[in-house]
Amino acid sequence: MPDIIRLLPESLANQIAAGEVVQRPASVVKELLENAIDAGATEIKLIVKDAGKTWIQVIDNGSGMTETDARMSFERHATSKIKATEDLFKIMTMGFRGEALASIAAVAQVELKTRKDTDETGVVLQIEASQIIKLEPTQTPKGTSITVKNLFFNVPARRNFLKNNNIEFAHIQDEFVRVALANPQINFSFYNQDQEVYILPDGKLAQRILLLLGNQYKSQLVACQEDTPFIKITGYIGKPESARKKRGDQYFFANKRYIKHGYLHHAVKDSFKGLIDEDEHPFYVLFFEIDPKHIDINVHPTKTEIKFDDEHTVYRIVNAAVRKAIATSNLSKIDFSEDINHNSFSAVPVQKPDFEAFKKQSTFQSEKKTAQSWEKLYEGIEKNSFSPSPTASQEKMELRFKSELDTIHSIDKNEIKAEHHLIFQIQNSYIVTQVRSGMMIIDQQAAHERVLYDKFIETLSKKYGASQQFLFPLTLELSVADFELVNSLSEEIHALGFSFSIFGKSAIVINGVPTSMRPGSEKSLFEGFLEQYKYNQSQLKLPTKENLARALAKRSAIKKGTKLSQTEMSTLLEQLLSSPNPSFTPDGNFTIVNFDSEKLEELFKN
Repeated sequence: MPDIIRLLPESLANQIAAGEVVQRPASVVKELLENAIDAGATEIKLIVKDAGKTWIQVIDNGSGMTETDARMSFERHATSKIKATEDLFKIMTMGFRGEALASIAAVAQVELKTRKDTDETGVVLQIEASQIIKLEPTQTPKGTSITVKNLFFNVPARRNFLKNNNIEFAHIQDEFVRVALANPQINFSFYNQDQEVYILPDGKLAQRILLLLGNQYKSQLVACQEDTPFIKITGYIGKPESARKKRGDQYFFANKRYIKHGYLHHAVKDSFKGLIDEDEHPFYVLFFEIDPKHIDINVHPTKTEIKFDDEHTVYRIVNAAVRKAIATSNLSKIDFSEDINHNSFSAVPVQKPDFEAFKKQSTFQSEKKTAQSWEKLYEGIEKNSFSPSPTASQEKMELRFKSELDTIHSIDKNEIKAEHHLIFQIQNSYIVTQVRSGMMIIDQQAAHERVLYDKFIETLSKKYGASQQFLFPLTLELSVADFELVNSLSEEIHALGFSFSIFGKSAIVINGVPTSMRPGSEKSLFEGFLEQYKYNQSQLKLPTKENLARALAKRSAIKKGTKLSQTEMSTLLEQLLSSPNPSFTPDGNFTIVNFDSEKLEELFKN
């Protein structure tokens, strides 16, 4: 039998490696920016076109390379950052350890221009699908300029899997923000289609946060610092009122490398318990300085997931540091000319917590709480669970259950019209009305959400929604990402009834809102509407119009705890009756519960 195992051609091996490193244009942006930082650059410029699909260019004033280094940098497993095995466990630089440039060059057309400060001339290198096309001397400024053209030009199947330009650009923007946040000491600029997106002068961390994430955080930042022998923490958290429904403005950095860590996110969120809603997420930009021997960054190819050798201790220190910051949040204001950077630990001296005692106490409380949680989980299982039964019986039970649900959560419009003059409110959250068969309880927030959703769907189909104009227009400063989102949805947002105009590079002036909106909270309403839209977009994958209608309905519906007049309750009930689907909210929650007379009588029987 002939041999069947053979070595892959180098070009094919590079393409396979590229599958791990280069997932989309944002992957290229991340690697090139991090290489520029490792080269000691103090100025870095990013230029993208067509969401990075046709053009990504990074220009830096770093150390540059010799001709030999320039050529070697595109070889697989060639790196200046690792010399021995132990170096893998004390990594402080960025990049991909010798895979990135080779992988990028395998699936794109690349041009590199570079010059060291000590050399009179530089070198230009052109590579296409791993093949060197050109290598010769050239006149070029000190540093490196690398351009990646026509990504995946030779792997059309991979290119077809890329999303639309808005989504791919959003991923590029995310990577840029992470790198720029981690390095406020570096001048960054970012251009898309020759239009300025960010111009970031070197400065303090707080200033960088506002430039990247928006001025809405200016009065919300709270310094968070802790220095222990095991780990140093510095950065900022947001005050409780800055928390949002959608995760997005939460950033962890370990030794200046952006990481994702659900366990530590829980540590931060747990510190806000009782201050924010369960479904809200606090803002934070937190940096950890830790001896590299205590972490493993080689868990995932993108290096965004790491492991700590003692995660429990890190959890407790983070939790305590955030609690301490929250406790002082009303006492301190940020001086943006003298604020902290993540490599500076000059905080006002405070008494440090006893972490050993804290660790023992927290462990006991955590174990006790966990045990209680499991006990609650199994409460009532014996009386509520069903033993296995024949399929026919199970189907009969399911049909009966569905029938009961339909009865409990259905609306008989004739019954309500006959008795709806008997109506009152419970706990400023639920509307109760008598019907001929018994009584009906309506969740006022869910009902209003259904009514508004139907209305917004109709206005979007007509492309016109009535607007109530402001006497004094409202200026709203947005993050660059939100500003771009509003621009892309401008026609639909106007159709909903919002009247606004562009003001400057990242602000809008709101002149009016939909007539169904309650006055007094227009700013938080619009910001919440955008957050809800982004959440729906990431979690539910809805069509744009349905997403907009759902997002605005959810954020503008009257909330539980709102006292309603008799007229308001009657009007809401009448509007709900006219809905084509009055029993459910747009996302499937019930709006009403029925209690017929027989069920009420059963409640009082022994």
